[in-house]
Amino acid sequence: MFEIIFDPHNYPFWVLVISVIAGAVLIISRPFSTYLKFVYPNAKFEAMGNPFVSENELSRMLDGKSLSDFKELLNTSKDYNINGENTYDVQQSLDDVFIQTVEMMQKDSSKKMKDFYDVYLEKIDIHLIKNELKNRLEGKKSDETVINQAVLVNTKKLLQKIMETEKEDLPEILKSYGFGEEVTHVLSDKNVDFLTIDNVMDIHIINRFKRVKVPYKCEQAKQKFVKNMIDIRNIKNILRAKQLDYAKESYEKLFLGVGQEIASWKFKEMADVDEISQVISSLEGTSYYGVLKDAIERYNKEGSVQVLENALDGLFLKLVADISTQNYVSIGPTIRFIVSKEFEIRNLKIIAKGIGENLPSEMIKSYLTWGTS
Repeated sequence: MFEIIFDPHNYPFWVLVISVIAGAVLIISRPFSTYLKFVYPNAKFEAMGNPFVSENELSRMLDGKSLSDFKELLNTSKDYNINGENTYDVQQSLDDVFIQTVEMMQKDSSKKMKDFYDVYLEKIDIHLIKNELKNRLEGKKSDETVINQAVLVNTKKLLQKIMETEKEDLPEILKSYGFGEEVTHVLSDKNVDFLTIDNVMDIHIINRFKRVKVPYKCEQAKQKFVKNMIDIRNIKNILRAKQLDYAKESYEKLFLGVGQEIASWKFKEMADVDEISQVISSLEGTSYYGVLKDAIERYNKEGSVQVLENALDGLFLKLVADISTQNYVSIGPTIRFIVSKEFEIRNLKIIAKGIGENLPSEMIKSYLTWGTS
């Protein structure tokens, strides 16, 4: 039999050769087919850029003396057309820009990226679900206009269901909409607290990012992005808890899972110390130590963890930029652009609010985030 298969004068031999060649071509070409899917969207995102995560551009935006000046200055940018006569409306208009940007990215990208963008939109909607769950648990009357604020149709349907459902049936409703045991189990408790609700809903979004499928050769970059995000948020949770003097037993409710460098034992170590300076010292040897160490003097002067949070956010932008560089021909620039756009919108909302309330430029600037070199 083998003599027939390996005899070049026989038909089976050439079937085998062609099959081997076809298989090899498929294996070799698969990564390139992924890269081709990202050529156009990545080129477009790079051309658009993210000017408002730059200190110079943000300083320029602070030159506006009124909300009208701010809008006029911002609308000279080709990617913005902001409307509104008051701070709230301008901020809403900025939120709309971010949603439109994500939808544009989804339209211009491979269909295999659709679910990733849907999770990003779900991340926007999650605070509406959190708030409505808290209202139901407190027995407060629901405001049905909230439904119109949701981005995703699925979120609108879920909010409607939550408003119509008795407390004891909430776990089943959430389960039917894809929420896991980390959420449904907590809602089944008689004495559920709001800190726990916030935490499990954040874990739900993190798990959605972990599980969402992305094109071939993109999974590692996506997971690194998610793990960096978990680390940053875990550290922020600890810093805020120390600032607000949370009881030690509350700290375990703040843990969002294992990230890139912060394991559960490291989180516990940070939770067990008393001072914020000790939290920072416990991070020595991680990527997060340097920026926090550099910011500690200013924190000691101002007494606000906002200084440390800004330092972490600036580092997160740098980590995302590193992911982009390391995965330049695939998902990297996509992740960098969408994350930077999110920070852009947040920065511009802060500036709009600050100008609208006639706050000093230096005070407004202290809340802004820009990338680090």
